[in-house]
Amino acid sequence: MGITTKEIAKICEVSRTTVDRALKGRGRINPDTKAKILTVARERGYRPDLLARSLITGKTMHIGVVVFDIRNYYFAEMLNSIENRAYEKGYYVNINLQEEDREKEIHIIDSMVDRRVDGIILCPVNKGPEFEKYILSLPIPVVVIGNFISSQIPFIGINEKQAAYEAVDMLLKKAYSRIIFVCPPLVYRDSKNLYSHEQRAAGFQERINMESTIESVLITGMDYINILKNELKSAAADSKFDTLEQPQLSNKRQRTAVFCSGDIYALTIMKHLNEWGIRVPDDVGIMGFDNIHILEFISPQLSTVSNAVESVAITAVDNLVDLMNNKKPEKIKFLEHHIIGGSTV
Repeated sequence: MGITTKEIAKICEVSRTTVDRALKGRGRINPDTKAKILTVARERGYRPDLLARSLITGKTMHIGVVVFDIRNYYFAEMLNSIENRAYEKGYYVNINLQEEDREKEIHIIDSMVDRRVDGIILCPVNKGPEFEKYILSLPIPVVVIGNFISSQIPFIGINEKQAAYEAVDMLLKKAYSRIIFVCPPLVYRDSKNLYSHEQRAAGFQERINMESTIESVLITGMDYINILKNELKSAAADSKFDTLEQPQLSNKRQRTAVFCSGDIYALTIMKHLNEWGIRVPDDVGIMGFDNIHILEFISPQLSTVSNAVESVAITAVDNLVDLMNNKKPEKIKFLEHHIIGGSTV
């Protein structure tokens, strides 16, 4: 068993309050005394009694994080930034994956509350008035990222609708006259919280509606590759598309761009376009959304929207810590996004 603060105080001939100040790095203390205390603590194997501390302070110094999964590069980057920022703030992170399962999400949240985490950062799959009421009833603060729940629950993100609007605007300025928006998850909009993708689709549609001469297509569902193939096939000059030979799109004035609601969909499509002999961006332009880290290893460089994943993570932690300390940050906070030009449009 490691040494206690009482024993450290006796060895160093100081009070336990002084030992506590040295170990926590707080309060005024003689530098030499502090150095002596820290040396004794390190050499004698001091470990703080976190259970006892939590009983005294009412804090466990742990926060819970609930996201979809870590197969999605966006969430992997998000979790990395959350963990780093939380550690800087003196907190440890309990990561939980709800796998887009609404019941599992509720079970995880209840479990984290029972385990006395001090607060939760949540990217929810649930939605609606009942879920809002449930979150507001929790005895600990919750900060939401990604999928909005309500104006009563703190939310950190970017203006997804505006970002998509600007992305389409860029495509139009590059003289694309046919834009295909690929948003596979949107097919589940009635059963899941897809606020983020819904906003991206809304931004796409709003900008398209301003143009009377632009042709647009919306593709949803997990069979998006085959649907896209048929859409592109309709624009091919001849049947060579079926044999995967180099197709020539029939109307050179009707330039086609594929705008995806996530980079992972754009990268998958780029792979298939290459297999079909369709050149990017010569034959078809392509644009993603998220600006995930892996893009720096992809050629040609994918045009995309940067959704400030690191800033969102850091701000979510900061706001949660403020709430846990009875401060009141902004309820809704939109961070700055950027359009990344790339070389695929």
